[in-house]
Amino acid sequence: MKQRHIYSSPNLAAAQAALGAARDAGIDRDDLSLIARADIEMDAVPDDLREAHTDMVPAALRGAAGGGAMGLVAGLVAVAVPPLGITLAGAALMTGVGAAVGSWSSALMGATVQDPVRRKFEEAIEGGQVLLVVDGEEEQLAIADAAIQRAGATQMPYEGSSVAS
Repeated sequence: MKQRHIYSSPNLAAAQAALGAARDAGIDRDDLSLIARADIEMDAVPDDLREAHTDMVPAALRGAAGGGAMGLVAGLVAVAVPPLGITLAGAALMTGVGAAVGSWSSALMGATVQDPVRRKFEEAIEGGQVLLVVDGEEEQLAIADAAIQRAGATQMPYEGSSVAS
């Protein structure tokens, strides 16, 4: 399972140096992103390196799981009641519909919730720090950690798994 490490840099140039160090240490570009104050991000950070601003994707995944489970239970209960005439195929359809509705409604709610990294380090971001988010396996992160810190970034206190894992 991929883990997530967060590093802080005093400016965009230092963050880009740390980003280069992470790439040189073997971290894939898709596993790297930058978080900065809105004016810095809009002007200087490439789109493919911007961290998601919301909790939309994780919320959609949680909604799909919860909605699918509820749909499955409702479908199985409907199968158990003979006068309703629901078959196992109908129960499977109810599971799919439940997952779709749960995913959609949770994604809408998650779109309004800030990303957990932004919430935790809001003061640092507003103070002009640029955060480097690195997702990777423990072995990769152990190698990249030293290179990123040599490039001038400071590891922030953050424990968590990557959503992408």
